[in-house]
Amino acid sequence: MALYEHVFLARQDASAQQVEDLTAQMTTIVEGLGGKVVKMENWGVRSLTYRMNKNRKAHFVLMNIDAPSAAITEIERQERISEDVIRYLTIRVEEHEEGPSAMMRKADRDRDRDDRGGGFRGDREGGFRGDREGGGFRGGADREAGGFRGDRGPRRPRDDEGAPAASVEE
Repeated sequence: MALYEHVFLARQDASAQQVEDLTAQMTTIVEGLGGKVVKMENWGVRSLTYRMNKNRKAHFVLMNIDAPSAAITEIERQERISEDVIRYLTIRVEEHEEGPSAMMRKADRDRDRDDRGGGFRGDREGGFRGDREGGGFRGGADREAGGFRGDRGPRRPRDDEGAPAASVEE
């Protein structure tokens, strides 16, 4: 029998129980036609890259299947009939991936990152540029002297301060 990875997307407004029932239905079809579902992962509700059938989010489910092609054909037929399934994709593979899929590893990595804390300014003292003298963008002694200009040097004086623009003589 051939090995397949099958992913389907169910509508966001379908409950978790409905998604589990849909997955159980697909598993029953595979087992009824002489195959078996080696692994099943529910990736949860995730945002879609673009809208599909007026949906912005969907339930993602991965199934690693060891079954004949007739079982895959029947699963895809049932998913075309079901109104809860937005999209599906089946890929034939040489061997199934051991352990959690890349999406589950990414979710674990993100969860670990959240547990550590940190993030933007999370581990710094004093806030944004607070460790600099003057405490901010333009604070400190340079403010009274006309502002800090970096490497540009001081401003040159204006020619006529407050004078109106040159008038045309007739």
